Amino acid sequence: MESDGSTGLAKSAALKLSEMGERTKQLGSAMQEPNRQRRVILVIVCVALLLDNMLYMVIVPIIPDYLADLESEQALHTHANSSLNRTFSGKSNRENLDVQIGVLFASKAILQLMVNPLSGTFIDRVGYDIPLLIGLMVMFVSTCIFAFAENYVTLFIARSMQGLGSAFADTSGIAMIADKYTEEAERSRALGIALAFISFGSLVAPPFGGVLYEFAGKSVPFIVLASVCLADGVLLLTVIKPFSNRTRENMPIGTPIYRLMADPYIAVVAGALTVCNIPLAFLEPTISNWMENTMSASKWEMGLVWLPAFFPHVLGVYITVKLAAKYPNLQWFYGALGMVIIGASSCTVPACRNFTQLIFPLCGICFGIALVDTALLPTLAFLVDVRHVSVYGSVYAIADISYSLAYAMGPVVAGQIVHNLGFVQLNLGMGLVNVLYAPALLFLRYVCQMKPSYSERNVLLEEGPTGLYDTIQMEERKLKRKGLCTTTSSVCPVDENGFFERSDEESSGPEYT
Repeated sequence: MESDGSTGLAKSAALKLSEMGERTKQLGSAMQEPNRQRRVILVIVCVALLLDNMLYMVIVPIIPDYLADLESEQALHTHANSSLNRTFSGKSNRENLDVQIGVLFASKAILQLMVNPLSGTFIDRVGYDIPLLIGLMVMFVSTCIFAFAENYVTLFIARSMQGLGSAFADTSGIAMIADKYTEEAERSRALGIALAFISFGSLVAPPFGGVLYEFAGKSVPFIVLASVCLADGVLLLTVIKPFSNRTRENMPIGTPIYRLMADPYIAVVAGALTVCNIPLAFLEPTISNWMENTMSASKWEMGLVWLPAFFPHVLGVYITVKLAAKYPNLQWFYGALGMVIIGASSCTVPACRNFTQLIFPLCGICFGIALVDTALLPTLAFLVDVRHVSVYGSVYAIADISYSLAYAMGPVVAGQIVHNLGFVQLNLGMGLVNVLYAPALLFLRYVCQMKPSYSERNVLLEEGPTGLYDTIQMEERKLKRKGLCTTTSSVCPVDENGFFERSDEESSGPEYT
């Protein structure tokens, strides 16, 4: 009897295991369906970008207080002889603490800035998923170290490691979105969603970190973020399977990053991304002290001052995506308009005298940044498509360099400008730079009319495709040759050889190369 019962239990267990296996297979096959996989990839990338920006901003309410506690503990252990020495030591410690905070804040962006040229080339060579996984792993380890660090050196190492992880995760994530969403309208929408997650991470992190630090201690915010990072990495391994049989060997060779940097159109876009983010990067480390001195702001006001700006940022993303779908030839104008709004809003910040007034110009800055980013990030992918090779690692490494440049300078340069010239002059200078740079985007007004050039690469395509993008191009040409595919406004007609046709005027005129 007992043996029969145990046999029945074994059979039922085996049946349940087989059912679970079947469900897992069904789920796996469903995940491999292209449209569903694209959506899951978008979720994975958006969570990675959310984590990266939360890690950047979550330390804002935590680190100054935590380092001050460390300094006071060291002072108690080391002593002080006379009251005069204690006063002098207190002043020097305060100045030293400010420097330490500034360096710690900037270290992530500085290392990210240094690694990005290498990470972009690496992504172009091996694809997008493995670098994304590497970035998530490094971010997970560094966040765990940050959670349990008990001295400044360990905090600095962990913060710098976060920059290393971000250089891989941010660049490969944005590049993966550009690669998966090839239609301009879809690409703008997907990148807009990613930008909304970036904004949400940046703006919600300070209150998130401040509340958990106050009630649960320093480690808890970082443990929560490390757990989310680990879950995102597991999802990436499950859905994309970066180490399974892949076609990385067949990927086309991307344009070197130095050649992309020399492209005048890409250079204009990169400059705009840096300039438009300067007000945000420079105000974040300086606005709290200014609020305390000019309007006697409370700690909760200083912690929540950026949170309302999330809503106009999302609104700016939504408006730009809708306008870009309807009027794609005006992308440059949306960016220029955003820079003017940023400039005007920056100039009005020093005129605010209370918390409510200050919310409006900060919302204006974030709204303008949303216009610029949402208009110009898809433009980078389009420029690579029509002027270079459709591999996006290096071009989005350039975009990440632009952001990192602003945020690396912010904590170090902004404090010096405020100390030497004043907070008013800082804001007027940032506003003026944005307004003056806006006309440079006129240089991009004919970008939408560019067509892929008749280059050596077009000829080489006749020898067989070398990657996913080339395969798609080759199949489209075959279909067009057979009359099975109609051309759209964004694709040139092709002749009987599968090459792009050009009229006599186009042949005699200058070609975009």
